[in-house]
Amino acid sequence: LKHTIHFYATGEESLILLDGRHEFPFSFQLPQEPLVTSFTGKYGSIQYYVKAILERPAAPDQSVQTELQVISHIDVSSPALLTPVLRSQEKMVGCWFFTSGPVSLSAKIERKGYCNGEAIPIYAEIENCSSRLIVPKAAIFQTQTYLASGKTKTFRQMVANVRGNHIASGSTDTWNGKTLKIPPVSPSILDCCIIRVEYSLAVYIHIPGAKKLMIEMPLVIGTIPCIGFSSRNSSITSQFSMDMSWLALTMPERPEAPPNYADVVSEEEFSRHVPAYPPPIDCEEQLCCPVFAYIQEFRFQPPPLYSEIDPHPTDVEEVQPVSFMV
Repeated sequence: LKHTIHFYATGEESLILLDGRHEFPFSFQLPQEPLVTSFTGKYGSIQYYVKAILERPAAPDQSVQTELQVISHIDVSSPALLTPVLRSQEKMVGCWFFTSGPVSLSAKIERKGYCNGEAIPIYAEIENCSSRLIVPKAAIFQTQTYLASGKTKTFRQMVANVRGNHIASGSTDTWNGKTLKIPPVSPSILDCCIIRVEYSLAVYIHIPGAKKLMIEMPLVIGTIPCIGFSSRNSSITSQFSMDMSWLALTMPERPEAPPNYADVVSEEEFSRHVPAYPPPIDCEEQLCCPVFAYIQEFRFQPPPLYSEIDPHPTDVEEVQPVSFMV
């Protein structure tokens, strides 16, 4: 069965396609206004598709669609996301007049914005003046908010958590940068009128027989990581803290004699790069110019010849051959 197909392109006239395979490259310009990041949640989603429709005369239309992933970038290096967040709270433990003492908690994070895969250092101070054994914890919560037809629906879930040590009665504990790694999650969605995705870091204390004491600090999960002095210093340190144990495995048990280095650089090549009478170097210029400028002319000069025969032999002849490694 053979028939012709009419192809309609935007801004062009119809084309008649004959039998065979035809390919048409196309492209779309995304709108200039910011697009919301693609997201699939508990009660709704934000999705983008490219759909192609083939209209045929006297036959039903055919269509295919492909989903696109759109990411609205959030730079965590912005000043608003680099500000530290500090919270503190205190709670009296007990019931009515039978109170045993307060439990105080203060927590801090260095900045508000982070990216997937980063570890958040948490600084906290916990003081237990109650008569009970308490346990400090920290967690990252994701809150999905759906707005439609004047109604609001919220879904909250924990995406990562970490646990501290037990704190006995009358004791204190300090977190000096206890880390909590961010798992692969969707970036924050803060500028959409129907779906919002927000994150928070909660530091809380589980108190037996009482409500937990919780401090919640806002988080923004971005897409462009923060490049600061601390990250650069840590990367430089990691370059120099390499394991050098592999060097011992590459050394042979009996090293071979080095080659004749006169064959490495020929006299023709040496004379081409090194002048016969190098010009004298002025003392003032030597102080201003770098030292590497004068090493260039000695680059092709071969070292002294090597020979396995000692030019100054001794009278006493060794009975056993001696090998050594330097």
